[in-house]
Amino acid sequence: MYAVYDIAGVREEIDSGDFPTETNSMWRYSQLLPVKSPSYIISLGEGWTPLLHSRHLGKHLGLRMLRIKDEAQNPTGSFKDRGLCAAVSKNLELGAKSFALPSAGNAAVSTSAYSAAAGVPAHIFMPDNTPEPFFESCKLFGAETVRVSGTISDAGQEMRRRNKNWMDLSTTKEPYRVEGKKTLGFEISEQMSWSVPDAIICPTGGGTGIIGIWKAFDELEALGLIGSERPRMYAAQSGGCAPIVRAIEKGTDNLEPWVNGETLALGLHVPSPFAGRLILNAIRRSGGGAVAVADQDIEPIRRMTGKLEGLDICPESAVGIAGLRNLIESGTIDYDEEVVLLNTGGGERYTNVK
Repeated sequence: MYAVYDIAGVREEIDSGDFPTETNSMWRYSQLLPVKSPSYIISLGEGWTPLLHSRHLGKHLGLRMLRIKDEAQNPTGSFKDRGLCAAVSKNLELGAKSFALPSAGNAAVSTSAYSAAAGVPAHIFMPDNTPEPFFESCKLFGAETVRVSGTISDAGQEMRRRNKNWMDLSTTKEPYRVEGKKTLGFEISEQMSWSVPDAIICPTGGGTGIIGIWKAFDELEALGLIGSERPRMYAAQSGGCAPIVRAIEKGTDNLEPWVNGETLALGLHVPSPFAGRLILNAIRRSGGGAVAVADQDIEPIRRMTGKLEGLDICPESAVGIAGLRNLIESGTIDYDEEVVLLNTGGGERYTNVK
């Protein structure tokens, strides 16, 4: 179930297409976020990240206009800060006293940081193959960290087995992470002078990014800031764990769990996304699709992006770039189209991922 807002009331507050705030964070859109009392907002300055014109990488791939939404510039280095800031803040308002979630890395660090800022405990469960810097960051923020043998699904099972009335912040198992993630869509449109690109490429594991961005465009249309036009949404996944791609190719609404999957893009190693139907709905309504890429392409693309654009991207974002390249080569995306690619996080914590 999604959070809903008084759109008519928000429309009356907006003057000449501008939100009535100069806040340089995602909270510039506070009228369309779920926290009612500002006193519960736990903000570290998340959001309002740059939308970079990627001239060199775009030319290399064969695109006239490629923009990169650089989420590595969030407080803990990834787009997870948007959703977890909103979720921690709203659940504090609802009375939560502690938080827990399973994670492949970035969400764990984000939850640990926002819980520390809120002054409440965090309990983090990560697969034991998660790079060590993620564990170190969580411990730095004072979170209890538990290593679990297996995948993020196994980490989730262990978390639920130990649960001591913690608030579960697992992806799409509570509604507020989507609300934070949708601010990506608000920002992309505002930074493009209240328009939308032709296509958006989303590295996709749990799928909150696609779901949130799609919701954002519906709300912007209801406010009269954009029309009915929508970008085509593309999910990029590793061929080693690609349940969304398989469902799109089969034309089914049922996501079969991806058994014995492996990928260097640990954040995309989600064998059975909980919100699979919502992800597929957004992709299909947009006229988009899903693309799988080879793991062997990840490190070469990370290095290429560093050399061409000066960006240290995470493996998940490299999957997005490889997916975009495949879509261009297949003729699915044309040279003249405007494309936005999500750089979902920085690469500095992936020291032992090769």
